[in-house]
Amino acid sequence: MSAARTPAMARRLIAVVALVPLVAALALWAFAWPAARIAPRDLPLGVAGPPAATAQAEQRLTEREGAFEIHRYADEAAARDAIADREVYGAVVVTQRGSRLLTASAASPTVAQLLRQAMAEPAAAEGAHVTTVDVVAAPADDPRGAAFGASALPLTLAGLAAGAVVTLLGLRGLPAVAALLGASALVGVAAAAIAHSWLGVLTGHWWAEAGVLGLASLAVAGAAAGLAALLGRAGTGLTAVLMMLLGNPFSGASSAPELLPGPAGVIGQWLPPGAGASLLRSVSYFDGAAAAGPALTLAWWAALGLGAVLLGAALKSRTAATAAPVAGREPALTG
Repeated sequence: MSAARTPAMARRLIAVVALVPLVAALALWAFAWPAARIAPRDLPLGVAGPPAATAQAEQRLTEREGAFEIHRYADEAAARDAIADREVYGAVVVTQRGSRLLTASAASPTVAQLLRQAMAEPAAAEGAHVTTVDVVAAPADDPRGAAFGASALPLTLAGLAAGAVVTLLGLRGLPAVAALLGASALVGVAAAAIAHSWLGVLTGHWWAEAGVLGLASLAVAGAAAGLAALLGRAGTGLTAVLMMLLGNPFSGASSAPELLPGPAGVIGQWLPPGAGASLLRSVSYFDGAAAAGPALTLAWWAALGLGAVLLGAALKSRTAATAAPVAGREPALTG
C-alpha cells in the first residue's frame, strides 16, 4: 500500500467508526423517544349533553392541562356524527341516567383504551359506572391495530427500493417516471391483497385502499428517485434518512399523531408515512372522512418527486449537449 493512500484510508476508517454510532444513536432516539413519551396532547374529544350536566365532565377532563381539546355537542347523535367524520376520537355523553363513553378503536385502539382508563378511574372513585360504546370498531382480525401500525414500514421500504432501483438502472426522464408509476401501482395492489383480502386488516373499498397504498409508495419512491436525479447518491441517502428515521417513527400509525411528543406528530403528518397511515384509516374505516389533507400531502410529495426526476434528466441532457461540441473541437485544437 502506497504512502499516499494511507492517510485517505485512515480518514475513511475514522469516518466509519464515528458515523455508525451516530446513526445508531439517531435511530434509537427517533424510534424510542416517541414511544416512551406517549400521552394525549390536545387530543380532540367531544362532550355531549346539556351544559349544566356536562360541566363536571369538562372540568374533570381539563384537569389534565393540554391533554384534551374539548368539542361540545348538543346530544349523542351529534357526537356520533363527529366521531364518524373524524372530528374527534371519542365523546363523553352525559345523561340523567349517567355517563356514556363513545370511542372509535378504528381511529386508534391506543386512544380508545386511554379514554376508557381516563373515565373509569374517577367514576370508580365516585362509585359510578361508565358504559363504553365503540362507535367505529377496529377490524375483528386486528383489534389492537398491531398489523395496521406495522404496515407503514413495508410501504416506506418498498418506495425506497423502487426509487433506488430506478436510479441504479440508469433510468431517466419519462422512462423513470413510467417505472415509478408502474411499480407503485403494483405495490398498492399487492399490499391491498395481503392486508385486505388475506389478513382482513382493512375493511373499506378494495380499490380505494389499493390506490392509497400505491400513492403512499409513490410519494416515497418519487422523493428517492427525484433527489437522486438532482443530488446523486447523496439524494438517495437523504431520502432514506428522512423517511426511515423521521417519517416512520413520527407517523403515529401505531398510536395517533396527538399522542406523540412535541412537534413529532405534526412533522410525521407532513411526511408520506404519516400522511399515508392517516389517509388509509380514513378510506378503510371512515368512508373517506377527513381524507383531503393527507391525500393532498401525498400528492404533493409524488408530484414534486416525479418533477425532480424530469428536471434532473433535463439538466443532464443540457450538460451533455453543451459538452459535446467542446469535445468535438479538442482534436482540431490539439493538432
